[in-house]
This record gives sequence, structure tokens and C-alpha cells, in this order.
Amino acid sequence: MSILTFSSPIPQNPNFRTHNRRLFPQASIEFERGVEFDAGDSFFRHESSTARDLGVLAASIHRRSTSSLHILDAMCGCGVRSLRYLSQGSADYVWANDANEDTRRVITSNLQRSGERGGGNMKRRWVVTHMDARRLLGERFLEREYFDLVDVDSFGGDSSFLRSAIEGVRLGGLLYVTCTNWYSSSGQQPQHSLASYGAYIRPMPYSNEIGLRMLIGGVLREAAVLGFKITPLFSYYSYHGPVFRVMLRVTRGTFKVNGDYGFISYCNKCGNSQSYSFEELNKIYCQYCNREAFSSLRVSGPLWSGRLHDTTYLNEMLNLAEDWGWTHSGKDGIALEKLLTKMIEESDPELPFGFVKLDEIARRAKLNSPPISTIINTMKQDGYVASRSHIASNAIKTNCPMDICIQIAKELRHEILM
Repeated sequence: MSILTFSSPIPQNPNFRTHNRRLFPQASIEFERGVEFDAGDSFFRHESSTARDLGVLAASIHRRSTSSLHILDAMCGCGVRSLRYLSQGSADYVWANDANEDTRRVITSNLQRSGERGGGNMKRRWVVTHMDARRLLGERFLEREYFDLVDVDSFGGDSSFLRSAIEGVRLGGLLYVTCTNWYSSSGQQPQHSLASYGAYIRPMPYSNEIGLRMLIGGVLREAAVLGFKITPLFSYYSYHGPVFRVMLRVTRGTFKVNGDYGFISYCNKCGNSQSYSFEELNKIYCQYCNREAFSSLRVSGPLWSGRLHDTTYLNEMLNLAEDWGWTHSGKDGIALEKLLTKMIEESDPELPFGFVKLDEIARRAKLNSPPISTIINTMKQDGYVASRSHIASNAIKTNCPMDICIQIAKELRHEILM
């Protein structure tokens, strides 16, 4: 374990650039939202900057409601995320951990960029360790040391750390988890998704949204064992990897059998989806095709079927991003204003899970699909709820049945040809 202390306060400008003396070769220096760091030889992706942006915004908002903000970055890589939590996320203290001891020089050197090195009795600002994440989380729990935000940016579909990560969160605190296993979310390895997240996943047209719901459901299951409940604040999908990232609030609570945790189905025959509670398992059939299409149903679960985002929280994040000048894209990132706006639209409580791709509407209607904005506007005029999806650019989240979607597409195409 290595502990270094600092005397200087957190810079108030989140876009600051440090001007410390060079600790590394010039060629290794990177910048992200104005923060200077060295990626070294560790695993690092510029494309993940958006997920880091979202994490920093959430941390800063959470800091407003707490007397202090202590963060555990359980798999910190080169340390850029930990550095940004210190420099931009208003963190009072960050525990940066990575199992790879070869990253020690890079991590410590990067964290030194958050301020001057302190000494004597001065309060420490960060610590660096190299331990297995589960062991570290377990030890902190036994020492009754809890964190306001636990960030576990794991690789693949390893869920073995979920329970210990939940135990490490202070009540009312945040848990930021990751999954990058596309094979499980796409239904290619249902036995793996069942073992890792307790959900048997079948192939469905909106598999990337299923990945987020599978992850949330897995955390919910572990939280219920411990007597906690979780609330999704935002759920983010990125195509590179792919990466499924979810920010959750952890509180005391009991598991509700008929809540937002259950099974979902997709009918290959008509293209509609439905949700089922545990008590409705003996009543699974397509209400649009009746029992005629039972063999066409694909059922996945149990997983999270509720809202992926908290509207109020996302609006706070968008306002803060605007204040910081972060609404436009960073290096290799995407425009946060566009992303957060789509997430806010997706958070409408009347919108069901899943989405409909324009390609599917066009295939079923046997025509070229009209522009997505035109279809959405028409759906809204007809009394349905509809929005774009941040997960797929050619998809619509809506409570409009597939046969009506097809009818709308045909009518719009007819108007265009007139």
C-alpha cells in the first residue's frame, strides 16, 4: 500500500490543466476534458471517456448532498478515472486500486497531478493499492470502511464482485458497475448469463438494452440477499467493447416480487414484446397473436424491466455539463448534450422496455422506411409515447404496437409518393 498526502485544495474549474513538472516522456502525455495524464502501458481506451464523464458528473452531484465524498475505484487501470474524480468530481478522498502491480508508477504519478504532495499531519487525499478487487472490498467491509461511490470498471461478464461491491457502499451511496460480455446479452451464451446474473437470456432484437437490464437485474438480486434495494440513476451503452455501464443508488429496502424484476418476451411472428411477473409464468403467451404463436415466443429473465434512468438526476447532470462546458464531445467521445437528452426522453415512465428498429418496421411493412423523426412525430400525434434510443440510432422506444407502427409507415410512405 502506498499513501501520499496533498495540501492544495481541489481546483474549482473542472477543465483545468495542471502544469506540474514532467514526470514522463512527452510522447506519453494524454488529455481528457483538460486533465493531463499518462496512460502508460495499461489498458486504456479513449472511447471510454464518455463513461468517465458521466461518472464524474454523478459524483459531483452526489457531493452536494454529503458532508464528504469518498470514492473507491476498484479497477482503476492507469488511474485517469481516479484522477478525474479528485480533480473534477469534488472527491475528498479516492482509493485507487488495480491488481496489476506494474501500473504502480503510472497510477501514483497521475494522481500526483491532482495537487502538491503534502507531509506531516496533513490529511491524505488518495491511496494506491494492488489487490484483487474482491479481497479489497471484503477487507474494507470488515474494517467497516464504506464509500460514497464504488466504481468497478470490470472486463467481461465477471459478476463475482457484485455482492462485496454493494457491501462497500455507504447507505444512500452510488455503485457504478460494468459488463462487457456481448455473448451473454445477445443470448449466445444463456448458460453464462444465468450463472453470472441469474438471467437466462435469449436472442432478441434489442439485445444491447437487454445487456443493461441483465446487469441491473444481477445487482438487484445480490442487493436483495443483503437487505438492500437499488435504483438506476442512468444506464449507458457504448458500442466499443461493447460496454454496459450502470449507475445505481443503494438504500435499505425489501425485494418486491411483483415490482420491476421479472421476465420479458418477444414474439417473432408479430414483433411485439411483453413483460411478466413471477406469478404470471404459467400465463405466458402473446396477447397480440393469442396462443397461436406460442412457439414464436422468446422469453428472457428474470431481469430488470423498469426504467433505465432517473429523469431528475439526468436533468441535474445535463445542467452541470452545460455549466462546465461539457455538452460537446471530448476527444473520441460523443456529445454529452445529445446523449443525456436522449436518456431523458427514454426515462418517460410510460415507455416500455425494448425498442423497435426501423429496419424491422420496413421489413414487415415491405417498404422503405420513412425518416425516424417523421415516424416518431406521427406516433405522438396519434397518442402514443415515443422517443429515440441512445443505444441504437435507427431505433424507436414506444408503446405503439407493431401493427400500428407498420400502418403508420405505410401511410407516411403513401403521403410521400403522392
